[in-house]
Amino acid sequence: MKFRAVFFDFGGVIQRTEYQAPRQQLAQRFGMEYEDIDKLVFNSPSAVKATVGEVSEKAHWKAIAQRLKIKGDEIEKVESEFFAGDMVDLSILQYLQSLRPRYKVGMISNAWSGMREYLVRQKIDTAFDTLTISAEVGEAKPDAKIYLLALEQAQVKASEAVFVDDVAKNIEACEKVGMKGILFKDPNESMKQLKKLLKE
Repeated sequence: MKFRAVFFDFGGVIQRTEYQAPRQQLAQRFGMEYEDIDKLVFNSPSAVKATVGEVSEKAHWKAIAQRLKIKGDEIEKVESEFFAGDMVDLSILQYLQSLRPRYKVGMISNAWSGMREYLVRQKIDTAFDTLTISAEVGEAKPDAKIYLLALEQAQVKASEAVFVDDVAKNIEACEKVGMKGILFKDPNESMKQLKKLLKE
């Protein structure tokens, strides 16, 4: 089967936490462990709701501010510090740009309501034909529905698509709907696997 589409996750793949120190320092300031502040931001009840668009990203950060017992106007600084060690992998974006227009290039991301605006602001959206963002579609990985929506947006069959993600259960889920999955661990190795599949 010839592949016609390539889908990528965003957080943990295209944008990764390369420096843990800012998040570690933030955790220490609030008397928390690194894992605790990470869980608060990504896996707390408001985070889960924000991921499927039940609450806005702003409401989620407001809930974090309440949990940390800080004023609303301080949360922007906390947010900025939390993500200070995250870096966008420009080499992956350049590679994705190079695949177009021979392939449809899409993103499938479990992300909050501000994701699209962030991608546009950073000019990351230009690397993609389609953006399937969980908060916008009301479905999140590993639910099969988000993959089917992404395939529909790109107008390709599951068997014609490859998906790269850093979470094993998300890869298992995409393969259950018929896509080919690549579990992202190392950027060089993952790109090598992808190029081999695409015969690039």
